[in-house]
Amino acid sequence: MKLHLKVWRQKDKKDKGRMVSYEANNISEHMSFLEMLDVVNDDLIKKGDDPIAFDHDCREGICGACSMVINGVPHGPEKGTTTCQLHMRKFKDGDTVYIEPWRAKAFPVAKDLIVDRSAFDRIIQAGGYVSINTGGAPDGNALPIPKVDADLAMDAATCIGCGACVAACKNASAMLFVSAKVSHLALLPQGVVEKKERVRKMVSAMDKEGFGNCTNQYECEAACPKEISVNFITRLNREYISS
Repeated sequence: MKLHLKVWRQKDKKDKGRMVSYEANNISEHMSFLEMLDVVNDDLIKKGDDPIAFDHDCREGICGACSMVINGVPHGPEKGTTTCQLHMRKFKDGDTVYIEPWRAKAFPVAKDLIVDRSAFDRIIQAGGYVSINTGGAPDGNALPIPKVDADLAMDAATCIGCGACVAACKNASAMLFVSAKVSHLALLPQGVVEKKERVRKMVSAMDKEGFGNCTNQYECEAACPKEISVNFITRLNREYISS
């Protein structure tokens, strides 16, 4: 395939940035989206041009680093998929593809498609630690936990902290991310001891970082590559009020 790319290029945080046009030639439908960008960057390097900067690590949909907006949709057109797992068979020969970074005040652009998501790290740090010592894995697995609670905790824990929820929200709200991190601990006995203090500190840190408020548009759930439910936001609000 041959694709026409419109890519956001920005040297650093101070640079105004702009969209730049590129041609992606000889692209196989079996390539991932990041592999397509690798091909484009190889051509740019051969020409002596600065390659497109983008973040990535595992390329297995686990780390959440491959954060970019593709044709206006965080992580691209395929539901429940990270950018690194998006394959070029989702596009057609001759398509024009717009590629941009996350857009949020709390996620400043570092370069091109890379944003600084350390705000998420500071929110998690604000939550503190779990003080309960359950011993080794056999001891921890021996704790009686209702299956419903265990399943919900696991659903919440699948959050990879990519920030797609923030990028999709018109208010740049981080409520889905914070609710997942609060819920997966609050649902388990190990996390109950500090749960009231944890939710207060994490919500306070979220507000301090400049994320917007939730207005129940559900765009966060639609964009989440792990399809985390907005029901966890309800749980977060309940935990916060009861704290």
